[in-house]
Amino acid sequence: MDRNAVRRAWDEVAETYAARRDPDGSDAALIDDLRDALADDPETDSAADPSVLDVGCGDGARTLANLPPGSVGLDVSRRGLELAAETVPDARLVHGEMSALPFAADRFDAVTAYHAVFHVERERHPEVYDEFARVLRPGGRVLMTLPSGRFETVRRGWMGGEMFFSAPGRERTLDQLRAAGFTDVETRTATDPLGSSTEFAFARLAGEGKEDRTQP
Repeated sequence: MDRNAVRRAWDEVAETYAARRDPDGSDAALIDDLRDALADDPETDSAADPSVLDVGCGDGARTLANLPPGSVGLDVSRRGLELAAETVPDARLVHGEMSALPFAADRFDAVTAYHAVFHVERERHPEVYDEFARVLRPGGRVLMTLPSGRFETVRRGWMGGEMFFSAPGRERTLDQLRAAGFTDVETRTATDPLGSSTEFAFARLAGEGKEDRTQP
């Protein structure tokens, strides 16, 4: 499926996915750990709420609704964003693709990406992680789903429609995060929106300066 096909697919299944996913659960609880880490970060402005970007926010119930006030939700699906506007009316919602984020550099304190990156072709995942690093301030954090396997497939009948899934494997994903400048990688296992067990990765962007992150 090309990018336009994936966008149309998400528009078609957005309501069904929102209805079937559990807004609570242990992967939603990871947001609390992220917020605690941001609150303890001396580089975060204690007088203001952390600035967080939720990539692939969908209807907003799983992550965006639990993030600090004023967080930004980005999704490729306009229907998903319409649902998010109802669920999290105070959030700023942006239509766009994660491989070319429409934000300035050093804009956010953290990025969340729940069940999102593996809907992009695995060859383009390094572009996605480079974009996460670009929009994060040095020392910023990422919390994202860590795919367990290596796959590339279109699942027919998924949520009553079809959907594209692609990942290079767990270890390759961790290598790509490190290559983009992320350090202090920690993994956790939690329950995903549909009741399965899923691994997540916490990581921190190297603080010595983004211009140095590709240097040996």
